[in-house]
Amino acid sequence: MKRLLLVLPLAAAACGGDGVYEPTPGVVHPRLVVLGVDGMDPDILREVLARFPERTPNLAWLAERSGIHELGTSQPPQSPVAWSNFITGRDPGGHGIYDFLHRDPLTRAVVPSTTLAEPTSFFGLFGGDTVSNRSGVAFWEVLAQNGVPADIWRMPINYPVEPSAGWSFSGMMTPAVDSAYGEASFFTTDASAKTRIGYSKLATVVERRGAVEAELLGPPRADAGDAATPSTVPFTIHVDRDAASVAIEIGTNVLAMRPGEWSDFVPVEFTIDETIPFLPTKLAGVVRFHLRGLDPLELYASAVNIDPAAPIAPVSEPSDAAAEVAEAIGTFYTQGMPEDVNALKSQILTDQEYLQQSELVHVEGERMMDFALERFLAKPEGGLLFFYYSTIDLNSHMLWRHVDPEHPFHDAALAEDDISWWSGREGTRFKDVVHELYVKIDPIVGEIRARMDASGEPWDLVLLSDHGFAPFARKFSLNTWLLENGYLVLADGQEREPDAPRVPLADQVQIFMPGVVDWSRTRAYGIGFNGLYLNLAGREGLGAHGEEGEPGSVDASERRALLVELKERLEAEIDPRNGRRVVLRADIADDVYASKERLDEAPDILVGYDFGYGNSDEASLGRVPFGVLTDNDAPGTFNGSHLIAPDVVGGILLSTRPVRDGAHRLEDMTVEILAHYVIEPVPGMIGQRVFAQ
Repeated sequence: MKRLLLVLPLAAAACGGDGVYEPTPGVVHPRLVVLGVDGMDPDILREVLARFPERTPNLAWLAERSGIHELGTSQPPQSPVAWSNFITGRDPGGHGIYDFLHRDPLTRAVVPSTTLAEPTSFFGLFGGDTVSNRSGVAFWEVLAQNGVPADIWRMPINYPVEPSAGWSFSGMMTPAVDSAYGEASFFTTDASAKTRIGYSKLATVVERRGAVEAELLGPPRADAGDAATPSTVPFTIHVDRDAASVAIEIGTNVLAMRPGEWSDFVPVEFTIDETIPFLPTKLAGVVRFHLRGLDPLELYASAVNIDPAAPIAPVSEPSDAAAEVAEAIGTFYTQGMPEDVNALKSQILTDQEYLQQSELVHVEGERMMDFALERFLAKPEGGLLFFYYSTIDLNSHMLWRHVDPEHPFHDAALAEDDISWWSGREGTRFKDVVHELYVKIDPIVGEIRARMDASGEPWDLVLLSDHGFAPFARKFSLNTWLLENGYLVLADGQEREPDAPRVPLADQVQIFMPGVVDWSRTRAYGIGFNGLYLNLAGREGLGAHGEEGEPGSVDASERRALLVELKERLEAEIDPRNGRRVVLRADIADDVYASKERLDEAPDILVGYDFGYGNSDEASLGRVPFGVLTDNDAPGTFNGSHLIAPDVVGGILLSTRPVRDGAHRLEDMTVEILAHYVIEPVPGMIGQRVFAQ
């Protein structure tokens, strides 16, 4: 069932004509800054403070105020789930976000978790009535309804953007122009690259008389009759080997680049529909390039981002706020996960190049933070400032292997590569990279601290994360385990995927494709990083509008006993390599969620993997790989993770306010923020107070 966001009636605040709340005139509110640092782990922070006391004075100062506390994360501990807990003060049973990936009960196919696309929207990306799939009211809307101003910068799962009595910006899960998550392109004259790399947006190009003609792929054409025909933007690469450089001619822009350089963002425009004569439909965005080398020619092009200066879909509320920021600090990334992890997974960027790209994102964030603090200080009415950093999370996902000599994908030689240019500390190696990520947060805390001291006003500062981090050393393929244990049955003539490092699309066994699974005999299947669904009669095989597909096979009377059986067997699964448990806890959703409003949409079991383990990407996408347990020893996936049991990867809480004794959770911080402004929790919030009075 499609659910729109709950919007409560306005109380003390008015709503302006542009749809943005306005603070109560003449009222001054206490200032509170909440710094959201995705993926910061309390144990790793303690290590960093002990190792680098001279480089972490501001984090140490904040830790000394009230200690380093573990903040309970969500179940499962995935970023869209955890940040939704924080935004709404509910658990997934109330807000309805259970994973990065949900499943369509009609087809069992993978569908997005955070947004719903109405038929009038453009391929589920822009226009029309793309709405949030998250239930509950965002805490900044509750603040606005009570006249409290709040600026919300890059909040994850804030797309479509929800307004505040201030500025509100989207963050993680914001689409790119070319696709829902955004995909880089790679152009090379190396004819063997396509075979070696196997990346879908890799183009082999030919240099003729010093010029290369290429096309940047964009969103699907609306007038093509199928969603597989992309729109394109042509461009030319002029190669000057005497000058060891290229000139990229794209649209009306010409970029001069040398190997190793990164360009600024440049505008591009895709024609997606020419059915109306003299009035073609166009989508505009921005792209940046990285020239890897000349022999062979290798050129990276980022995903096409929404242009904040002229957005084709709002990435801020009010909608013109993004343009104001772009004018002040320059064009910035708007796609939901700006660090290009997929480019490193696909080997179109090296580890060093990926670190360069992620540093561009981090420095951009520092510029944006400076602007946000200036704006915050200029507001005499005070209020809340929330600012989000992705630096630790996405880099820990991709670079963990360098710091962990026991990781199957660890490369001892690469771990010794110098990254002093990035850290600013002589002698820094890749083996130091995770600790150095934490050091990079210290100047940010220092800037906030300096502004607090200079303001002459009493401020409060909170630093929190949505979860911690762990290695991802061994891949467990849930669908293959279900197959081998008789819970998932393939149709006659179908077999699991071949035992190969990279399985071609034609050989991928996807459970939701017609004729792959015998649904009459299948009792359970996996979709998402932690989700296990029963093939429940009366639920699976049914659409939201009365459509019927392959019916479920598990009767409701069998449901509880089957769940208990699956839970016990999963929790008893032992890795024959080392005798360790693979699954720390397999939670039955009915038993762990306090909120129940959307429990009917939840996976029946949340599979919480133990330290070092995780569901394979293939099984998460509804595939059936060859083996149940394999080493995570090759590119193409994360090597650090938090998609495991919540007990293993709790988040962090630091504060200038004293923290009450006992355990605290993300949902508690939602209630505490409201309490800071003497506002009672709204119905559905389940959190408790955090700070001592």
